Amino acid sequence: MTALREIAFWLDRARADSRKAQAFRRSADIVEQMDAAERRRRLESGSWADVAGLGPTSVSVIVAAAAGTVPDYLARVRREGAEPLAHAGHDLLSQLRGDCHTHTDESDGSAPLEEMAETARALGREYLVVTDHSPRLTVARGLTEERLLDQGRRIEAFNASNPGIRLLKGIEVDILDDGTLDQSATALATLDVVVASVHSKLQMDAESMTHRMVMAVANPRTNILGHCTGRLVAGGRGKRAESRFDAEVVFEACRAFNVAVEINSRPERRDPPTRLLELARDMGCLFSIDTDAHAPGQLAFLEYGAERAYQVGIEPDRIITTWPVDRLLEWCAG
Repeated sequence: MTALREIAFWLDRARADSRKAQAFRRSADIVEQMDAAERRRRLESGSWADVAGLGPTSVSVIVAAAAGTVPDYLARVRREGAEPLAHAGHDLLSQLRGDCHTHTDESDGSAPLEEMAETARALGREYLVVTDHSPRLTVARGLTEERLLDQGRRIEAFNASNPGIRLLKGIEVDILDDGTLDQSATALATLDVVVASVHSKLQMDAESMTHRMVMAVANPRTNILGHCTGRLVAGGRGKRAESRFDAEVVFEACRAFNVAVEINSRPERRDPPTRLLELARDMGCLFSIDTDAHAPGQLAFLEYGAERAYQVGIEPDRIITTWPVDRLLEWCAG
């Protein structure tokens, strides 16, 4: 149901307990999986509370929505979400056409690619890159080559029947200890956009980390260097120090090999830190403002990234997510 999914959106956007948003999303799935006759019977008999998996709050939302009124819970989260997430960068935000780093429930996200795409469309995005994790990140259910190729076929099918937004095939591929990428060259060649990120041994010595990152940036399939320091500054996972590396060397490699530095919009990351964002700006790097969204409501996090780019004075045309999709694809393929 639309009301249940909208509640989940606002909870995700507000960084509420993810279990609450997932509960509303599961309730919507339960209702939508019913055939029309059963939904009609439940409406007429008022027996929604008897449905396994529907809690009392979800039932109250369903009953109010079915009666044509705005459920109290939905009205409350709408009011709480009325204020923008960021206080600056709104003009730049309006120029962002897409998002190059997002996750679905095929790895560690909480919603299917179809729901992520519909939410992105509603937020005014023209395209969305699906970048689920690569195989080695087993804790995030990283995609094997077979699963990645199957996802690509479903993205093609989605695009054939949904003209309102374009999904692009992508991956957030792990940068392995030696700087190689955690997916086969064959599979990477089928993708539109490749985000390469470090997820392991984040505190290795600076010289080794620099070599590791430069090798990944130099790989011709890498388009974007994801959350380059790996730091966490807040949130449920606690804090984590920045990885140590020679930022001038890494950013020069990004400039030389035409790889964008990601401005990761997750508020618990704020990666790169401002001093490194300014360094990459001064060195002539391109940037990609991305949400790293793991749930539909987190797609709104682009506001945070736009604010940070605006505050350090990055010109819009140096941000690849402001580009029309055809220009983006040509650049990624180049």
